[in-house]
Amino acid sequence: MTSASAARSSADAGTPSGLGAPSDDPGAPLTPASGFAWLQPFPDARFDADARTDLRLALVAAMQTLSARQRAALLLRDVLQCSAAEVATQLGTTIPAINSALQRARAALAETGDASEVTEPDDPKVRGVVDRYVRAFETANVPALVRLLIDDVVLEMPPVPVWYRGSRDYGRFIDRVFQIRGTGWAMTRLTANGQPALAAYAPQPGDGHRLHTLQVLTVTKGLVAHNVAFADPAVFEAFDLPLQISPDESARTR
Repeated sequence: MTSASAARSSADAGTPSGLGAPSDDPGAPLTPASGFAWLQPFPDARFDADARTDLRLALVAAMQTLSARQRAALLLRDVLQCSAAEVATQLGTTIPAINSALQRARAALAETGDASEVTEPDDPKVRGVVDRYVRAFETANVPALVRLLIDDVVLEMPPVPVWYRGSRDYGRFIDRVFQIRGTGWAMTRLTANGQPALAAYAPQPGDGHRLHTLQVLTVTKGLVAHNVAFADPAVFEAFDLPLQISPDESARTR
């Protein structure tokens, strides 16, 4: 999905947390929802540094505070630089309606923070958090993983509508993943949406690992506040991620 189509589709769905209350059942069925389109991660290589900062701020506001219409207007107008007329056409509405939605979205964005407060993925403190997260995940150390989360951390997994809030339920769900998929994972570091991201490879029978998810992390004040884990093959393709890695490649990720 292109960045423009992802933004347009956000008017129809966006993220699982916009659809209903969080689950407290770590064994809830992980059935993808049909009839929805979801916000997708963007490879940072497509944007310069200033655009990455704008994109990150926009997505933080989009995921946490905005209505679907405001979210789409903000991403299309301010991040992708579409004109008001183009946005109105793409969303099937009027220019005044777009301007109104954009004004409210910008106000919410202003409350999220300014560019000077946004840390880049290569910030040493952020890298340190991500490194500890990787070590905990690769060794299936759930208590260590939970210690790296804020109390009301959010875990989402589009296209699955189930989502979790809180470090306890996050840990219980990840423990279930390890029970089903096994231990000894491998993770590759990259960036998406101006944020740290991890390609998570699950162990497979025999040798090597198979791509499981792309996890996009929001790190605030030295802890993980949000994880959006994507299992969409189109996302894997957009990031040029290999579907399998050999034992030698797995060892190099550590």
